[in-house]
Amino acid sequence: MAALGAYRCIECNREAAELYRDYQRGVLRISICIHGKLCIFCLLCEAYLRWLQLQDSSQNIEPDDLIRYAKEWDFYRMFGIASLEQTSFLVGIFITLWWMRPEMLKTKSDFILLLKALLLSSYGKLLLIPAVIWEHDYTPLCLAFIKVFVLISNSQAIRVTLNLNRLLPWLAIFFGLILENGVVCLFQKMGWDV
Repeated sequence: MAALGAYRCIECNREAAELYRDYQRGVLRISICIHGKLCIFCLLCEAYLRWLQLQDSSQNIEPDDLIRYAKEWDFYRMFGIASLEQTSFLVGIFITLWWMRPEMLKTKSDFILLLKALLLSSYGKLLLIPAVIWEHDYTPLCLAFIKVFVLISNSQAIRVTLNLNRLLPWLAIFFGLILENGVVCLFQKMGWDV
């Protein structure tokens, strides 16, 4: 049993007595699991959108197992591409912030806190699923608005987490987007459908 005062609420930083009884691992372990699950779910949403946009993903409706497995592998490939793009976006943000203000990201806990904030601020990607399900003439516009919403949320997360002005977070996001688009160009040169 943990000592009294060992667990604190993540929101108000007060002592959380219910955690003594229910959770032996502590608040940090729980919050890491939530961030990881949200990240995976957002990547699955993005992979699903890309998978549906493949030209041959809905043309053939034969129940042949070979076709089904090929489509399933296309989804896994889209998930991998979405993961690599998200990673390159985050790496671009971290490199820019570390280069511009190295004193802000001195310790591993600073990096982890910013990573958690960026993953949580990407929750807008969950809106991709309803945008695809209720497909209509304005779907490309909805997808563009979702992308802008996620980028604005990412900017706010950087700004609040590191206590910065508005310019530096947007600069970091800009370089993150450049690195992400560089990865997309690399995949297209390799002949992959992105």
